[in-house]
Amino acid sequence: MYFGMGMNQSEYNFEGRYDIVKFAKLIGSQGLYLHLRIGPYVCAEWNFGGFPVWLRDIPGIVFRTKNKPFEDEMQKFVKKIVDMMKQENLFSWQGGPIILLQIENEYGNIEGQYGQGGKEYVKWAADMALTLDAGIPWVMCRQSDAPETIIDSCNAFYCDGFRPNSYRKPALWTEDWNGWYASWGGRVPHRPVEDNAFAVARFFQRGGSFHNYYMFFGGTNFGRTAGGPLQTTSYDYDAPVDEYGLLAQPKWGHLKDLHAAIKLCEPALVAVDDAPQYVKLGSMQEAHIYSSGFVDTRNSLPQNVSICSAFLANIDERKTVTVQIFGGSYSLPPWSVSILPDCKHVVFNTAKVATQTSIKTVESASPSFSNTTGTGDIILYDKDTYISKTWMTFHEPIGAWGDNSFTYQGILEHLNVTKDISDYLWYSTRINITDEDITFWEEKGIYPLLTIDKARDVVRIFVNGHLSASQVGKWVPVKEPIHLVQGSNDLVLLSETVGLQNYGAFLEKDGAGFRGQIKVSGLKNGDIDLSDALWTYQVGLKGELAKLYTPENQESADWIDVQPDSIPSSFTWYKTTFDAPEGDDPIALDLGSMGKGQAWVNGHGIGRYWTLVAPKNGCRDYCDYRGAYHENKCTTNCGLPTQSWYHVPREWLQASNNLLVIFEETSGNPWKISLRMHSTVTICARVWETDYPPLSTWSHPDFVNRKNLIDEVAPEMHLRCDEGHVISAITFASYGTPSGSCRKFSGGKCHAASSLSVVTEACQGRNNCTITVSNRTFGDPCRRTTKALAVEATCTSITAYQNVS
Repeated sequence: MYFGMGMNQSEYNFEGRYDIVKFAKLIGSQGLYLHLRIGPYVCAEWNFGGFPVWLRDIPGIVFRTKNKPFEDEMQKFVKKIVDMMKQENLFSWQGGPIILLQIENEYGNIEGQYGQGGKEYVKWAADMALTLDAGIPWVMCRQSDAPETIIDSCNAFYCDGFRPNSYRKPALWTEDWNGWYASWGGRVPHRPVEDNAFAVARFFQRGGSFHNYYMFFGGTNFGRTAGGPLQTTSYDYDAPVDEYGLLAQPKWGHLKDLHAAIKLCEPALVAVDDAPQYVKLGSMQEAHIYSSGFVDTRNSLPQNVSICSAFLANIDERKTVTVQIFGGSYSLPPWSVSILPDCKHVVFNTAKVATQTSIKTVESASPSFSNTTGTGDIILYDKDTYISKTWMTFHEPIGAWGDNSFTYQGILEHLNVTKDISDYLWYSTRINITDEDITFWEEKGIYPLLTIDKARDVVRIFVNGHLSASQVGKWVPVKEPIHLVQGSNDLVLLSETVGLQNYGAFLEKDGAGFRGQIKVSGLKNGDIDLSDALWTYQVGLKGELAKLYTPENQESADWIDVQPDSIPSSFTWYKTTFDAPEGDDPIALDLGSMGKGQAWVNGHGIGRYWTLVAPKNGCRDYCDYRGAYHENKCTTNCGLPTQSWYHVPREWLQASNNLLVIFEETSGNPWKISLRMHSTVTICARVWETDYPPLSTWSHPDFVNRKNLIDEVAPEMHLRCDEGHVISAITFASYGTPSGSCRKFSGGKCHAASSLSVVTEACQGRNNCTITVSNRTFGDPCRRTTKALAVEATCTSITAYQNVS
């Protein structure tokens, strides 16, 4: 979460969702620790990197370098946050949850572009932070030249090779990128959990001491908070908990088991002050051993070594390798780590996923539905049931519309005019065309061209009130033919921002709108240079100024009914009302029928929407976890809109008469907007009888001092529906040699006849269940054959299940 600066200079906003004190106290109440990353630059794909736009207007300011105007504002903000935490007794030495603080963020990536000023700024930021007497350590991430008094840390997909710049400092992984963000018109990134688990295990194997997922809980960039350029409203990030608050399985469950396994190694991890014992096991295989004494790895663990844990790694991307250590043999799948909390028993391997897979739905809020179509791990239930049968509309005027418009000779920079109170800035001028020009074009068979040297993020060109062309991109050239008539022509350019730049050096200089020359070429007597023409400027939309999206301002516009057979128009406001669907399932608004714009529910901005379609190629049916991950390795959604569904928190809804307001730029169809409920509908799992015993066995009283009996414990399958849901049906169950994968399981030649009845009895009607995977549970359908249990089940809300039952 991101908290802090308001819209006006030296104004702070800690109200509502920005209440950082409440957030810190909530963390403490749950027994968690907090690493408070103050920044104030945060990046985070957040608008302008978290900076308020007014900061760039301070005379003489240069961001993030040795610059007094910037340093003054930065110190003021950081001190404000530290003082707030002290006053509320939230630091660890006060009994609170905050154990670490961070100043700046990934500055080392861009420091070189600032020269000597960058080096001096790093030292100043560190010294300033320490003068605040917070009483806990400060961190600088991706800052290899951090001063001795500050801990430098790692942000990356992998940090096992990271070493801080002093042996006195611990190895901290402040951002484990367990996914990646999406951009409009792009594919949706996913990171395989086997690879993420491998990266985490390797980090602790090689001496890591602090680890933080970025992100563990996916989010939503409500309103206009998404960064730029062109980043989506959804910030799901392929996190273990998705932006709706649902568990993303198997990622959540596999990582949960990973950390339980690492926790079992804690006594050994903290027993070693220096580096762990290292053993080379093969050309691409190695072991790191944490113990209370030296271990001869060629033999069984001696009794005088009371504490010992080991991590066995195979970094080969292709081959499964069997290694010899501690007097035993261990099979290591490619690109994996096995964890042995007692230097004997493997309790977890990063490549072996035994946790369930969850298939989520985005389902019509109507109680009935028809055919389904699958897209990755999301199923969309299609039905011609839409959010409303009645809509009203208000047309947004093109160009200058208000008393606050003004005229200026020349092209003004977008943010200097809007101050980011709106995405939109209108530029209007007039061009006079002679009959000679018309004749010239007709004879040549050409149109005049409007040329803009550079524009970002979206520019729309209107000629005499009609949309002529649009261009999308970051500082891209614009060259569009336009249709002009004899006499006076109205030329209107609409500059749109889609999230301000959130990363890089000199953010204050990036700006928005247009750069360079604007001209009309192809006239008989030469070009018309509009760069120094008289332009009329209008900030924002008329509907924005009137706050048409709020319930209390509905009378400030002349809304009219939309006829069902009317042709959708651009630059139009739409509104309707709807009732909240019953139940507690998270809600999504399906805006796939719309083009581009913004949406509000009961006055709350749910964000920008845009149905830009991802490229048709670049996605694969199967993602190979093996080998180094990058954000383009495992993508989905090819040939589909990057985002169609938008999170609407239930907290924003009332039982009935909820107001939905849409501003649509490109002739989308509001009649096909629908409300969807988001939940897990199908859960699947496959567990082999040779898989590891449940991790809970290690803390069970019967086994705490009898580890030699661990091998006798059978593995378990755990199935769980979302909160408020139960397992309503077992659609597949087979103990034997089943094949296939989730939603595609099939029975093998070996199959226990009791499979379905045993699983049904254990699971149906329950939110969660556990099944022991062994011959004792199902009988032995085929001797001398390694068997697995595969199960697919349906989850249903408790209410729906009770109604059917």
